[in-house]
Amino acid sequence: MKNLFTKFKYSIQADLHDLFDKKVEKNPIKMLNHYIREAEKQTEHTGKLLARQAQLKKELELQLSQTAEMLEKREKQLHLAQATEEVELITFAQEEVAAYTTRKHTLLTSIDAANVEYFALERKFETMKHKIKDMKVRQLQLMGKENVVRANHQMDKVLTSNNNENFDELSTYIDELSQNIERKYEVTSFESRLAQLEKEQKLIEQPK
Repeated sequence: MKNLFTKFKYSIQADLHDLFDKKVEKNPIKMLNHYIREAEKQTEHTGKLLARQAQLKKELELQLSQTAEMLEKREKQLHLAQATEEVELITFAQEEVAAYTTRKHTLLTSIDAANVEYFALERKFETMKHKIKDMKVRQLQLMGKENVVRANHQMDKVLTSNNNENFDELSTYIDELSQNIERKYEVTSFESRLAQLEKEQKLIEQPK
């Protein structure tokens, strides 16, 4: 029964991966945009965690500073108590020195670990930012390719055999229209010249 369930689970996962791959193949730019948005969200969240880690480091360092001050103070008080030979004061001061010494070592260990963790987080954060920039470059490349494909598709539609015939017809029409305009211009020009000749002839024929 367990094996059957496992096979069923892997079958569903395979179907989902296949569906996902088909979506990517169908619209890679859309999927890439989705990846970029998700990566930016994750990077923003990581940046907040990094800032939080830096704040925790500062708090640990503050605790260490305060602990070191108190340890130094209790050590001086222990020396004074030992000088007075008061047992209760000596015992109290010794316990305080031991407590602050333990806390100091704990804080030093914690700060070392926090520094290592912060450095690791910072490196990952920078890597994530680089990955996003790389994806955005890839996005621009895909958009350029998609634009070229669409432009070629549109031009191929225009340059089909039927459209070539339409272009030929349109070209013939334009040629005919141009010829008609030229003929009309010639006729108009001839008429103008003939009218000028008529005027000149009338001037000659007029009695002096």
